[in-house]
Amino acid sequence: MNNICLMQHKITTDKTRFVNNKNPFTGFLYSAVFTLFFSTFLFLFPYNVFAQIENDDWELIWEEQFDGIELDTTQWSLIQTEPHHYDNAPDWKKHMIANKMVYSVEDGKLYLKGINNPGLPDDSRPFLTGGVESKGKFSFRYGKVEIRMRKECAQGAWPALWMMPEESVYGDWPHSGEIDIMEHLNFDKNIHHTVHTRYTNILKNTSNPRRGVGDIIANVTNWNIYGLEWYPDVLIWTVNGTETFRYPRVADADPEMQQWPFDQPFYFILSQQLGGSWVGKVNPEDLPVSMIIDFVKVYRKY
Repeated sequence: MNNICLMQHKITTDKTRFVNNKNPFTGFLYSAVFTLFFSTFLFLFPYNVFAQIENDDWELIWEEQFDGIELDTTQWSLIQTEPHHYDNAPDWKKHMIANKMVYSVEDGKLYLKGINNPGLPDDSRPFLTGGVESKGKFSFRYGKVEIRMRKECAQGAWPALWMMPEESVYGDWPHSGEIDIMEHLNFDKNIHHTVHTRYTNILKNTSNPRRGVGDIIANVTNWNIYGLEWYPDVLIWTVNGTETFRYPRVADADPEMQQWPFDQPFYFILSQQLGGSWVGKVNPEDLPVSMIIDFVKVYRKY
């Protein structure tokens, strides 16, 4: 029971005790003391504390709880990279396969896995990984995101919760933007929040404002809620409800610099990645490895 509930319970209990006292004078005195106390409380706290706590101006507009035993393909698509595209695929996508070896829905959770290739025919990739995206099925502009997740660690593991533009209004990557809600590397104690744009990646404006942060300490093997609040003029990252980073829109930036392409709908990518120039080599002995997602929720202001 929280402090306010305790206070309300005590007030109600004490008031009943005062009223039921058999001595009329004592009962009158207790009632007077109660009235004085309660009036003072209302004077010092003239707002409705109970209404304020219950009043949340975010409205849930979309959620995925991963109920059932199968992935909801009306909401998500599995990510697949054909083996012959391995050399030309970006690092995060090289080992992606739409196979139940690397994903499952169990007990209301989505498991995305990174494994050693067990010897699939016509697939010489050393590792296989699972990922899903909501492209073409759900995207949104502005709002609050909450993703509850925990993960296992491995050398070369690079799980990510991120967002990409549905239509790429300003051109191919990175011109139309990318929002990395959470990325984690290897056995690190820290996580990363980052944006990618023409302004940051091509024009190299990485410090005014900072394009990201990589020193947020989080015990990633525990359940955490990784959040993003997306407004027309700022992106705010949170971990378990606490702000960890923000990236603002620069009001006087030249439009040609594309500092703020975040005015168009974005979709989700949830991906268990292995290997690459950033995370480094994979240790096969650490596999399999999983990221486990409990839910994804999107809210908007009303």
